[in-house]
Order: sequence, then structure tokens, then C-alpha cells
Amino acid sequence: MSFHTLRLVLGDQLNAAHSWYADDDPGILYVIAELRQETDYVRHHVQKVCAFFAAMSAFAESLEASGKPVRHLTLDDTAEFGTLPDLLHHLLKDHGIRRFEYQRPDEHRLLAQFRSFKFPGGECVEFDSEHFLLPFDEIPRQFEAGKQHRMEFFYRRMRKRFDVLVEDGEPRGGKWNYDQDNRESMSADDAREVPEPLLFSNPVGGILERLERHGVDTFGNAMDPLPWPVDREQALELLEHFCGTCLEKFGRFQDAMTTATDHAWTLYHSRLSFALNVKLLHPMEVIQAALNRFETRSAEIGIAQVEGFVRQVLGWREFIRGVYWANMPAYADANHLEARRELPAWFWTGETRMQCLRQAIGQSLQHAYAHHIQRLMVTGNFCLLAGIDPDAVDAWYLGVYIDAIEWVEMPNTRGMTQYADGGLVASKPYAASGAYINRMSDYCGQCEYRVKARDTQEACPLNSLYWHFLARHGKRLRDNGRLRMAYRNLDRMDDDVRENIIARGDWCLENLDRL
Repeated sequence: MSFHTLRLVLGDQLNAAHSWYADDDPGILYVIAELRQETDYVRHHVQKVCAFFAAMSAFAESLEASGKPVRHLTLDDTAEFGTLPDLLHHLLKDHGIRRFEYQRPDEHRLLAQFRSFKFPGGECVEFDSEHFLLPFDEIPRQFEAGKQHRMEFFYRRMRKRFDVLVEDGEPRGGKWNYDQDNRESMSADDAREVPEPLLFSNPVGGILERLERHGVDTFGNAMDPLPWPVDREQALELLEHFCGTCLEKFGRFQDAMTTATDHAWTLYHSRLSFALNVKLLHPMEVIQAALNRFETRSAEIGIAQVEGFVRQVLGWREFIRGVYWANMPAYADANHLEARRELPAWFWTGETRMQCLRQAIGQSLQHAYAHHIQRLMVTGNFCLLAGIDPDAVDAWYLGVYIDAIEWVEMPNTRGMTQYADGGLVASKPYAASGAYINRMSDYCGQCEYRVKARDTQEACPLNSLYWHFLARHGKRLRDNGRLRMAYRNLDRMDDDVRENIIARGDWCLENLDRL
């Protein structure tokens, strides 16, 4: 069969509702391809690679079942092609294609690759992915490169624009943001009530064999069957599970961390980010599902619960994308605090004496997942305090998490956790001592270090590193209004106390791999 048009579908463009698929032209060939350039641009968790490849395979099958001509190419088919352009040149020539179409990628590196692609004698056409709520063309109007923007004001505009939890232009319940109500720690009794997570059983043995056969370098715990959703039916099932089972207490415990339940890695979190980021789900249908459940069960699901969830999807997710595109490619080199240290080796094993890091990293390696507070206030906080090179932090976060795609990972990591962008995302560095971890988790009671000590050998490293961080960055950070109290406390310390804490911090920085 001959084709005049080739449409390439990337692994994070699995949107069956895209307008492309309303076209019944039999002369259009759809291509979905596994590529070494995508497995190798960073070292990935094996579950992440398996989830992407399984979802791509399932999407190809669904397109074929709907009558679309499809070529699903695995690594076995594409191994000889080093890059995406190499594969495209081969396919366009092999099928006699006259028109190449693609959906705009969400990553700058891929967009640059597509827009520089040369197709002699043919036409290249770019389409929108039809996924995000803020149109791509509006990003420059709402986000100025190099300028600080605050998510809260963007979020309010989006609430009004899409009429979400708004009545007569005012926030439902009288407040735009219920974050103050969503910071509870979890008691042992609370932990016993955590529901069993919905997990799936997707066989990925063939993918694992393929990765081994082609020498793809991955890390983390391989799981076969894979528990993550890889098609739209499973994604919708997980959405229903969240709304029906977890939403009621999501906001209340969204910042909590515990070891007191076998389901500590899931708690009340939706775990929908992978399905959203590969576009098996649309953000508005996710928001609407939560709102619908809130409307029918408002007695059990308070507005603080549903607002906290809506804020993550309608606010934070769209905001982070705007920051990314407004500031790339320069954003990828941002290092405002001039951090240069190497990532400790135990980030790849979880074998550290610090219980909070052991838990968060161990969970990440086991499940390719950690919730936002574990990412921000445990692993991210440590890297910030220790002055780890943001390039290394980026690479670890991008590789370890199943939902990590550069547009969402980089501003969250380099911006929110590392303050490497100088405050474009965060209004202050999210630095914290062990006291925060102790308040929000039960980790510290099981740790070899003492959370209330600051300068002794058994003192929690986060304590001395916190004060060391403030001291060494005083010229940059003292004028930040949100850090004035911390600097007043630092200045009030007796000289010998401060010197001992700084000395302990020096030791920790010189011995990161031994912590």
C-alpha cells in the first residue's frame, strides 16, 4: 500500500482524542518508534522505559484496531538508526512520502530536532498536541523570560478562565488556596486507614528482554508485570479509584510521609502523573472527575481536598510548563548558587544512614515514584543544602521518576528544589533542617542520627548543612524577605556554637558519601 503522508507519534503523545484520528484518509501512515536516542539521553529507571514502551505498544494496537495504518517499530527495528532524523529519512524514502507531520514535542531538545529537520522535495508540518490548557502561543504573553512569576496569580487566572471552583468571579468557599489546611502529618492510626493502591498487571517480559538484548543501560527495580497504567482504559480506572477512594483525604495528607503502612509509597496520592504526561488522560477530564466527585460527596470531600488537587493540575502543572518554554534553552544552564559538588553514590543505591533519604531514595528506586514532598523536601532539600551540581540533580530526577519529562522535571528540579534559576519558580530556596522532616514524618525516630542535635557526630546532617547553607550564601539570600527570620536566628547564635555547627557542616560536605 502506498502512502503520501507520514505522521510520527512520540511516546508522550498517546492522545486518542487528537484531531489527527478523525481523518480516515488511508494514505496516512502512523509511526510509533522505540529509539536509542530516547533510552540513552539520560540513564532511566527500568520501569520508566518499560512503561513508555508498553504504552506506545498499546496505543499502536488501538490505532490499528480503529483501522489506521500503523508501523510500530521496536528497538529491533530501529537499532541501526542512531537518531530520530536518521530513522525519518529512511522511512520517508522507503514509503515514498511527500508530507511529514508531527505534533509539537513538549521537550525543547526534540522541538529543535524537528524544526531543523530537512526534507528535500517534501513538506514538514507541525501540529499542536491538543493537550494543555494554556495554548502554546499564549506562553510568551503570560511568561516573560528571565522574570519571576508566581504560580498563585497564574492559578487564579486559570481558575477564572475555566470557571473552576469559581462563583461570580470569586473563589468558592471564600479562599483561592487551602494549602494551610493541607499540611497534616500522619499518625499510626491514620496510616492504618490508608487504602490499598490500585495496581495493574502489565506483562513487560518482552520489553525487558529487548532492553537487555540491545544493551540499554537502566537502573532501579524491574517489575514484571508492571503495575503502572499503560492504556487509556487503565488510566481511567486509576482516575476513578483516586476520586472514589483517595480524594477524600488527599489534601489533608498530601505532605505527609510515613513508614507505618505497607502503602507508604502511595498514601492518598493519585499517581496519575504518568498517564497525564503521556496524554492518556486530558488535564480537564481529570479536574472534572474530581469536581464531579466533590459535588456528589461534598459532605465527605471538603473543598480543601479538591482545591489542593485542582491546584496541582490546573495551577502548578500548567505554570511549570510556561516557565520551561519561556526560559529555554538558557534555563538548562542556570546555576544561580554556583553548586558544583557531585551527587553522592548512594543516590543510586539508597544506602545511606539518613533514614529520610534512605526511605525516599529507596522508594524511588523500588517504584520509580515518590510524591512531591519527598522530591522537594527530602532528596531536593538535601541536594540544595549540599550544593550538588544542578546538572547532576536534573539527570537523576529525569531518570528515576516514571512521570519525568524534561518540561515538567527541569523547572521543578532546577527551579523549585535547587533555586538554580535564582527565584523564577520559587520565592525562596526551599531549605529545611531535620525539624521539618521530623514534623511531617516518622522517619527520624528510626534514624541513626539525632534530629535535635546540630554539631555532634551523631547530629542529623540536615541540621548543620542547613545553617552552613545559609552562612555560605548570605550575600545572595539575606535580602530575601522569607529568610529574614532564619538569618536573625543565625546571627543570634553564640560565636562558638555557630563555629561548631559550621565545622560539622564542613565535615558533612567533605564526606557526603559517608553520611
